[in-house]
Amino acid sequence: MISISVVFALLGLLLVIGVFYGAGVGRICEFEFRSVCQGASWRRAFPGASKASIREFLELFVEAFAFPSSKRLTFSPDDQILPIYRRLYPSRWIPDALELETFAKDLEARSGLRLESIWSERLTLGQVFAAMHEAQQVGKPLTVTQPRD
Repeated sequence: MISISVVFALLGLLLVIGVFYGAGVGRICEFEFRSVCQGASWRRAFPGASKASIREFLELFVEAFAFPSSKRLTFSPDDQILPIYRRLYPSRWIPDALELETFAKDLEARSGLRLESIWSERLTLGQVFAAMHEAQQVGKPLTVTQPRD
């Protein structure tokens, strides 16, 4: 039979876990995606880019962040990467699932672009896409749209 001290230890552990998740620590289970497709905003920001290249880039991002593939076009070129990450991990005390590192590794493998070479806390998906596209298409630079303030 299980001793009473083991039962209390398990209940205490469950309570601590509950407090952490109740306080918003750890990854949020449901990420709030836009309901409107952002494909048109990508095409406006990058008229010279193919729909396929935009989708491939967004697929890299959603795979790294473990979002459903079907949600890739809910992200806008103006979306800043760090706030997306912070919505998933509002506390700095709990380890993440290495989403940013995975995105950086996949981006470098796909295009040769090192994310840390362009990183800023306000870096947008559009800016990363433009830099990636430039790394792949040397001599055919795309215009980087600035994030709206």
